[in-house]
Amino acid sequence: MNLNINDKYPSVTDLRQKAQKKIPKFAFEYLDGGCNEDVNLHKNTAEIRDVELLPYYLSKHTGSNMQTELFGHTYDAPFGIAPVGLQGLMWPNAPEILAKAAFEHNVPFILSTVTTSSIERISEITEGQAWFQLYHPTENSLRDDVIKRAASAECPVLVILCDVPTFGFRPRDIRNGLAMPPKMSVKNIMQILGKPEWALKTLIHGQPSFETLKPYMPKNLDLRQLGKFMDDTFSGRLNEEKIKPIRDMWKGKLVLKGVANEADAEKAVRLGLDGIIVSNHGGRQLDAGESTIKPLSRIAKAYGDKLTVMMDSGLRSGPDVARTLASGAEFTFMGRSFMYGVAALGEKGGNHTISLIKRELQQVMEQICCEEVKDFPNHLIKDI
Repeated sequence: MNLNINDKYPSVTDLRQKAQKKIPKFAFEYLDGGCNEDVNLHKNTAEIRDVELLPYYLSKHTGSNMQTELFGHTYDAPFGIAPVGLQGLMWPNAPEILAKAAFEHNVPFILSTVTTSSIERISEITEGQAWFQLYHPTENSLRDDVIKRAASAECPVLVILCDVPTFGFRPRDIRNGLAMPPKMSVKNIMQILGKPEWALKTLIHGQPSFETLKPYMPKNLDLRQLGKFMDDTFSGRLNEEKIKPIRDMWKGKLVLKGVANEADAEKAVRLGLDGIIVSNHGGRQLDAGESTIKPLSRIAKAYGDKLTVMMDSGLRSGPDVARTLASGAEFTFMGRSFMYGVAALGEKGGNHTISLIKRELQQVMEQICCEEVKDFPNHLIKDI
């Protein structure tokens, strides 16, 4: 494989450390933090890494192939880039950098409703291959218009979010006065002055804003008005009655993200959804909940033959992807790993991080004698 990586940053941990040095503290803490005491943030990754894989060293091995078919498209690896809000706050132009890298590597990129590039721009970069994640609007007219825009942009998959019925309690962000745009306290201004490359890039690309939502927002909102607009515009609490009209309207593949138990997976099957992403929003919503790998194993066993079961939250590396696939996921997504890469390496960060994780995953497959992604469950030792 021709996977070029920067030898100074041969792990996501290296990228995280570099990112912390390059971006303002308020931006890094928004990216890096969970909610409340960060219990589930750390548990997510720790419990994925309790999963153990069985190598077969004397088996005949003709090579390992990472290609994975998902919703009729053959991707070059079994992982994609998860939706992340406020990406341009963490590194200017981040969603476009990551969308371009994902397209070049033939892996899926999911655009969040509340990130800093528009549906149309990301569709242009990816030639209509990007997925779109919908925060459910309060008004049906706005919901319908956003869905029509995603369809016009040829997004093959619509992801609807169910794990944000209320915004997570995040002490760091409260202390930092984080909003869009960020509150310019003296403390935040000093942080910006200490990160000149970030400041210059932000000046060049302009103040980040919710590009997809611009057509629906009154002009010149101040911070208080913007917060009220977001509260009034979106209702994160989903139910079956809200999902049914989306299923009727959307002709492409429809995925529910944020599933954390068998009951919700059963409802997704009943509603005719094509897939689910087992997720706890990266540990940013419910500190007292389970890690993602535990319900994944149960849900995959119960419903893996009825719809496509995927997972995000807690994965950081190629070995984490392998552990998750062995535990029953058909595909995986990561958010923080790719944002660390872009914050650390700018324009080169997307390609570097995707190449790094591909190389790590390829090594694991060859080491354990796993020839196809679908064979990972045959190498599972410890099912948690």
